[in-house]
Amino acid sequence: MRTRFASLVLFQLVQTAFCQFPRPCATSEGLRTKECCPVWGGDGSVCGALSGRGFCTEVLVSDEPDGPQYPHSGMDDRERWPLAFFNRTCRCAGNYGGFDCGECRFGYSGSNCAQYRESVRRNIMSLPTAEQRKFVSYLNLAKNTVNRDYVIATGTRAEMGGNGENPMFSDINTYDLFVWMHYYVSRDTFLGGPGNVWRDIDFAHESAAFLPWHRVYLLHWENEIRKLTGDFNFTIPYWDWRDAQSCQVCTDALMGERSPLNPNLISPASVFSSWKVICTHHTEYNNREVLCNATGEGPLLRNPGNHDPNRVARLPTSADVDFTVGLPDYETGPMDRFTNMSFRNVLEGFASPVNGMAVPGQSTMHNALHVFMNGSMSSVQGSANDPIFLVHQSSLSFSAGSFTYCHLLYSLTFSPVHCTCCPYLKYLFYFYSIFERWLRTHQPVRSTYPRANAPIGHNDGYYMVPFLPLYRNGDYFLTNKVLGYEYAYLLDPGQRFMQEFITPYLEEAQQIWQWLLGAGLLGAVVASVFATLVVVARRKWKRNQRRKRSLGYGERQPLLQSSSEEGSSYQTTL
Repeated sequence: MRTRFASLVLFQLVQTAFCQFPRPCATSEGLRTKECCPVWGGDGSVCGALSGRGFCTEVLVSDEPDGPQYPHSGMDDRERWPLAFFNRTCRCAGNYGGFDCGECRFGYSGSNCAQYRESVRRNIMSLPTAEQRKFVSYLNLAKNTVNRDYVIATGTRAEMGGNGENPMFSDINTYDLFVWMHYYVSRDTFLGGPGNVWRDIDFAHESAAFLPWHRVYLLHWENEIRKLTGDFNFTIPYWDWRDAQSCQVCTDALMGERSPLNPNLISPASVFSSWKVICTHHTEYNNREVLCNATGEGPLLRNPGNHDPNRVARLPTSADVDFTVGLPDYETGPMDRFTNMSFRNVLEGFASPVNGMAVPGQSTMHNALHVFMNGSMSSVQGSANDPIFLVHQSSLSFSAGSFTYCHLLYSLTFSPVHCTCCPYLKYLFYFYSIFERWLRTHQPVRSTYPRANAPIGHNDGYYMVPFLPLYRNGDYFLTNKVLGYEYAYLLDPGQRFMQEFITPYLEEAQQIWQWLLGAGLLGAVVASVFATLVVVARRKWKRNQRRKRSLGYGERQPLLQSSSEEGSSYQTTL
């Protein structure tokens, strides 16, 4: 209890500000002044200051030293994020959040953001059919709706001019916004000249920020879907694939079957077969020294199981999960992909889940499924194109009794036969649940997270690229309950029974309550008619019985009288 209270107090102190480039800030004026402090429409003041929601202030970045993996300085807009673009943003008070302080922090709701609410992420296979359909429809809606709050950068800050005279931003749909973010955070650094790039850089992978960054990524993604649909009870489901004998989500009703016409494509019967991917041609971008501009680049590809077996010998097992969760150290040594006996490095998939040692050239755990999918999901920069990405990342967050975090699924025993087309989205969610399991098992203090000397972008105080509002890595090294969500399989048995069994049936009943009511009324009418007929028949039967008894008595009387007249007999004496 004391630990949770401390976490809640700490979370109240977290500053917020977002940078997938808020639309009001993506202007020449915003770039010239380097200020992103929009007016909140609720009271017409900057950052909602008149309502006490927040205020505009200087951005203070950490000066702690980075590791040696990136030897350059001043070459990349993501260095010391977000100073290349903005040095003043909104700082929100209390439980307020959003780039203009017009929203609530994760886990809070209400007009004054005073109501704590805990959402439960559930196994996609236990959802009612209507909920499964709704999830798929929400993904497709996000893919086809331009985001109203954010735009993406299609050029570097230098290309936009010293005073922002050439702003290079573009509209993007809500789903692809998050694909672009995943590309941008992991892209190579341009060093000048075609193909001259620095590849050993990634602000969200290969070091400590891997889990906190994807946790915020999924929370933000979930929040955008809620705003888009108006369904504020929406949560991204996870797929618990532990010891599964088949790929249960690989159906056209969910993430799409393999196309019978081309094994690299999605079945034409699935809505995902019409999706176009973006940000997948990173070699071309490097050669041209350009950023991905979110232009469609072809169909979604997936050919699970037909991967390089030398890179992925097998998919994770329940034993792998248990070993990983049992590792006590979050980070060790150089805190990169060559680290040994690190929970983060084993879970991410750069080290063995059998002995904890780094395995260069091989992919395990989280990375193994990316390679196994053998398609759009197999490239880091473009992996979020596949909706399986979300349920995969969701699982990384729930690590207290199995896998966490995903975007929500890595405790399943996998083999090429077991899962031939697992959507990345559900897979991501299950993996992050493993992170939650680890947090609850070891209860690490904040100082466990590296404060300095991690690869660039991964220190405790570094702001996550490319979010605006701003989020610090170390602020999200805490249990998911503080962030307002829980995984169904981590609930106590009573709560889990309600979530996994009772709630789905209640939701199914809610979907068809009109039919149930009509059936109930019709049943009542039929029962009433039947009861009336029974009563009438019963009364008629009783009348007939009385009539028969009456007639029978009349027939016997003369015999008694006759016997009496004739004198004594055996009958009359008896």
